Amino acid sequence: MPTLKPPPRPDIEIRRAVHRYFYDRNKVGTSMRGKKGVSAKISVVQSELKTAHGLSRAEVTRAVAYLIDQGWVTTDEIHKTFTTNQGTAIPSSVLYYRISAAGVDKIEGEGEYTMPKFHGINISATGQNIITLGDNNQVDAKYESIANRLIEFKDVVRKASDVNDADKVSIIADIDTMESQLAKPEPNRTVLRAIWAGIEKVATATSLAANVAAIAPCLSPLLG
Repeated sequence: MPTLKPPPRPDIEIRRAVHRYFYDRNKVGTSMRGKKGVSAKISVVQSELKTAHGLSRAEVTRAVAYLIDQGWVTTDEIHKTFTTNQGTAIPSSVLYYRISAAGVDKIEGEGEYTMPKFHGINISATGQNIITLGDNNQVDAKYESIANRLIEFKDVVRKASDVNDADKVSIIADIDTMESQLAKPEPNRTVLRAIWAGIEKVATATSLAANVAAIAPCLSPLLG
């Protein structure tokens, strides 16, 4: 009988693993680059994530590209010049990847040095009514009631005795991302559906399942 391949890992799980990899690397890094640097070449990132999580090069590359687009990971381009035996100077560059300040805040939460999300933007010129919530996230006023339900859910998550701390961090970070989407006039439904599906998966068979089921109806207009 042929060996069945395991089902493909959901992208949200891959992104979390890659994001956490960069966060942990930043935590223990003793230099900007190199073996113990906070930033690394993509080949190093791919190799270490394959060893740690069994991720393929394609999975890592796809996740890194997504995290860069969302602002959680950034790149440093190092320019060098090497000279051939014939004396010709040839320029070259190497890209290093590291977690961004926003990527750190996504895991740790906003702190004293976090730049206000819409700093330097004339919000009134957009025609939107952006409000600041109790958790300091900002959303369009028309989504205030939904956002407040999500804030209440975060409090429930923090107090859940049958959910481990790693899952609590993941859920709260995902809810913050959902709130970020609610700052848009038209949130990205694909992103919201993917995030909520990940939360539902983690909440299954825990005390949070009932809360997730209770919130789902008010989210349905955004997820449908």
